[in-house]
Amino acid sequence: MRGVFAAEKDAFFRVNILHTSDWHIGKRLMDRDRLPEQIDTLRELTKIAEEKDVSVVLVAGDVFDTYLPPAEAEEVFFRAVKELAGENRAVVVIPGNHDDGVRLAASAPIAEEHGVYLFGSRSGHFALGSSRPVCAVEAGENYLVIENERSEKLYINALPYPNEARLKEEKTEESYPEKVARWIAGGETGFQGVMPHILLSHLFVVGGKTSESERGIDLGGARAVPLSLFENFDYVALGHLHKPQKMKNVRYSGSLLQYSFDEAGMEKSVVLLETKGERVEVRETIPLTSGKQLVRLECNGAEEAEALLKKYENSFIELTLHLKSPLSSEETKKLRAANEGLVSLITRVEGAISSPFVSRAKLSSEELFTQYYQSIYNTEPSEELKTAFLELLGEGA
Repeated sequence: MRGVFAAEKDAFFRVNILHTSDWHIGKRLMDRDRLPEQIDTLRELTKIAEEKDVSVVLVAGDVFDTYLPPAEAEEVFFRAVKELAGENRAVVVIPGNHDDGVRLAASAPIAEEHGVYLFGSRSGHFALGSSRPVCAVEAGENYLVIENERSEKLYINALPYPNEARLKEEKTEESYPEKVARWIAGGETGFQGVMPHILLSHLFVVGGKTSESERGIDLGGARAVPLSLFENFDYVALGHLHKPQKMKNVRYSGSLLQYSFDEAGMEKSVVLLETKGERVEVRETIPLTSGKQLVRLECNGAEEAEALLKKYENSFIELTLHLKSPLSSEETKKLRAANEGLVSLITRVEGAISSPFVSRAKLSSEELFTQYYQSIYNTEPSEELKTAFLELLGEGA
């Protein structure tokens, strides 16, 4: 009878959960605006949630690219999470290292009415209870209990990107892993067992693979945490690293889009989970198909490059070009006209001698302007242009 009861219990407790992270709304690729792609991909998330009958969406931080995102980025975010929540889902969001937790959670009381639970720098403060079919019924220091209309519950230990400043703590003699362990323990105070158990956070785990787009974060060293911190969880939903990856019960869903050229060809995805009784299991990884692909190309000569560029429409391209002589301004124009997605042009001239390093602080305004112009157009500015530039600076003759 016990085996039959367990089987019936596993069959009854089924809640689908979607894990996503690192949206970086507002992030650009050099001079290119990627907001339209981000909007399309966020709509794709909503479509996935609807098709897969998702009840809970977990967003593991870095929803914005900067602490002070532009108004357009904030509008995209709030519209996206409202659409994700729909009429019958709960969306739980924590801040990452790129987000201002206080700013993010400022609208939490209003967002909660739409099924969106925004954690700030520390714990969530939610009204609890709702007429929505899936809602929070209990909350405390960095945790949330979500319940659906069938009284099925999910425990979420929600730890925003942790450091002393964000959590308003004085520095102690503890190591960073010891502090994180203590902060995680703070989110366990409401867990009584008998329900699926998830940690939602924004951390760098020892062994994680990084990419070039993860700028300005402390990866490794003092702020790396070991896998041993997560042994007691059914599933650990992390953000921070942009490459989708897994380590035992720990998963990085990866970023919303390819954000740097070392991610060229990398499939972006979200993770679909399901609860089975008191457990959480990975059901499938779902590829994201929206957004432009980043492509790295390499070839010899401007003519060959022009033909190659035309094969990669609707992409952003980094082109490394091997040459016997520097590109002329006319050749550069033709290359850029061949594909408007060319955002990075790297030239390697055969036999070119590397110049010794010269500190920019020692260069004149004219030399700095000439270097900048050459980096963009692969040719020197005319004397007339240099004269006009120096006159603007008040350094003309």
